[in-house]
Amino acid sequence: MTKQMIAQAVSDFFSENGGPMDLATYKSYGNKVPVKDYILRKHFGGWARVISLVGQRAPIKPTPVKETPKKESVKKATAKKAPAKKKEEKKDVK
Repeated sequence: MTKQMIAQAVSDFFSENGGPMDLATYKSYGNKVPVKDYILRKHFGGWARVISLVGQRAPIKPTPVKETPKKESVKKATAKKAPAKKKEEKKDVK
């Protein structure tokens, strides 16, 4: 694989899974990743450089978000509060 092919594969993976991620998160996907992390670091350098060069060579395209139909807002009836009762003073009767 060339660096361009690697960058494109990783970019597609990132866009499917919500954007760039840190190394620990990338490793947690196990065999689902297109390119193993040690190969990425071998070709590009450190993980920060991997993220940077993937963004330059194959920009990460945001996944289109499906719009859910909005439910009509239900107007809640506002209940009036009862007036606060005044406390009666108790007098000491002796």
